[in-house]
Amino acid sequence: MQFLKQDLDGGHYHWATGDEHLYTGQPSRRRFDKNNGNQVLFLINFYSSLSERVSLKEGKTIERRILDELPEDAKSEVAVFNWLRKLALPV
Repeated sequence: MQFLKQDLDGGHYHWATGDEHLYTGQPSRRRFDKNNGNQVLFLINFYSSLSERVSLKEGKTIERRILDELPEDAKSEVAVFNWLRKLALPV
C-alpha cells in the first residue's frame, strides 16, 4: 500500500512542490526534517515496502512515532530508518 499526503494525520507539514522526485530509492545521509511532508511520506513508504502487508493504521503509527518519539540524534534519513527498525513496529 502506498501512503499518500491525505493519509497523514499531521497538519503541520510543509510541502515543497517539485521536491517529490528527491525522495526515491533508499534512505540516505540527507538531513531528515520531520516537518517535511514529502520526506515523512518517503520514509513511511520505504519502511512499509519491506513488508508484504501494511495497513493504513500501521502507517499512521509510524507517522506518530516519528512526530512524538524521534530522538534528537536521529538527524539523517538512514538514522531515522534504523531507529524505526529497532522499534520493531508491526510492519
